[in-house]
Amino acid sequence: MRVLILGGTRFIGRRIAADLVARGDDVTVVHRGQTETAEPDGCVHLHTDRAAFASVAGQVRALRPDAVIDTRALTAADAEAVLPHLPDAHLVLLSSIDVYRAYELILADRGGEPVPISEESPVREGRYPLRDLLPGLGEQYDKLDVEPGYLARGGTALRLAMIYGEHDGQRREEFILRRVRAGRRRIPIGAGTRLDTRCYVGDVASAVLAALDHPAAAAGQVFNVGDPVTGTVRDYAVRILAAAGSQAELVTVPEPLVPEDMEATKSIAQHFLIDSRKAITQLGWRPTDPAQTIPVSVRWHLAHPPDDPDQDFSADDRALAAVG
Repeated sequence: MRVLILGGTRFIGRRIAADLVARGDDVTVVHRGQTETAEPDGCVHLHTDRAAFASVAGQVRALRPDAVIDTRALTAADAEAVLPHLPDAHLVLLSSIDVYRAYELILADRGGEPVPISEESPVREGRYPLRDLLPGLGEQYDKLDVEPGYLARGGTALRLAMIYGEHDGQRREEFILRRVRAGRRRIPIGAGTRLDTRCYVGDVASAVLAALDHPAAAAGQVFNVGDPVTGTVRDYAVRILAAAGSQAELVTVPEPLVPEDMEATKSIAQHFLIDSRKAITQLGWRPTDPAQTIPVSVRWHLAHPPDDPDQDFSADDRALAAVG
C-alpha cells in the first residue's frame, strides 16, 4: 500500500510511519523538516509548511497514494490548506475525544454526562476549549472544525484518548517518574478516583492500520480509540511505580494540599471514560493489555529523562508534613 502521512516525525505519527514501513508499505511523510527522526525510518520525506501544501500537491498526486493519514490537522485553516489538494484516496484523520461534551464539563468542574462515552454521545456546545490554556493556538484549535471536511470526503476520524508511550512529549507518567528518579519514598496524592481512558501509542498505530485495511467499514465513520478497560488514576500510579521497580508509598493528602503536577489525582465531577467497541467490532482492532504496555512506556521514559527535570519537591514536603 502507498501511504502519505501529514506529520509523522514525532510521537504518534512517528509510530504509525514505523509500523507501516515494518509491514512493507511504501510511506511518504510530508512535514516542515524541523523534526527529523534520528534513525533511518524507511520513509520518503517531503518538506513544506502545511500552509504551503499546494506547492507540493503535484508531487503528492504523482505518488498515487492509496491512503492519506493526517496527524496534525488542528484547526480549520490546517484542514483547508490541504484538503483541496489531496488526491482521491482513503483519508484518515487523527482527532480527539475532546470533541465530546464531557470535556467541557471537565473544564468547567461540572458533571452530568453519562459514561462510557460512545461515538453517539453529544459533542461540545462551546468551541475552542483550549483558548485559555494555549495562548496563540488555543483560540483556533478545535477538532470540531476539522472533522467535517474529512468525513465529507468519505474519510475516517479516529478520536483518540489520552495517549502514552515512547517519545510522548507530554510525558504522561512524569507525575510519578520525576519523584521516582529523585528517590522520593512517599508521594502525596489526592483521592485518586478519577477515570480517564488512556491508550498506548502502538495501539493508536494499529487502529490506524486497521482503518486502512478495512476501507469499506471505515469510510465516513468516526471511531473512538482507547483502552477497553481503564483503572483509576491511583491504579495508574501504582502500575507506574511497579514498572519502575519503586517501593514508594502513595499517601493520600487533603485536596487543597495536592501538588500542582498531581492535579489529575484530585476528585472530579465528570469522568472521561470512552467506549471503543465500535473500532473493535467493525475494524477488528485489537488493543494490547495495559499491563504489558505501561511497563514498556515507563522503561523508555526512565531511560530518556527530561533535559530539565523539576527538582522542587517543596509542595510534596508541605503536604506530607500535614498528614504526618
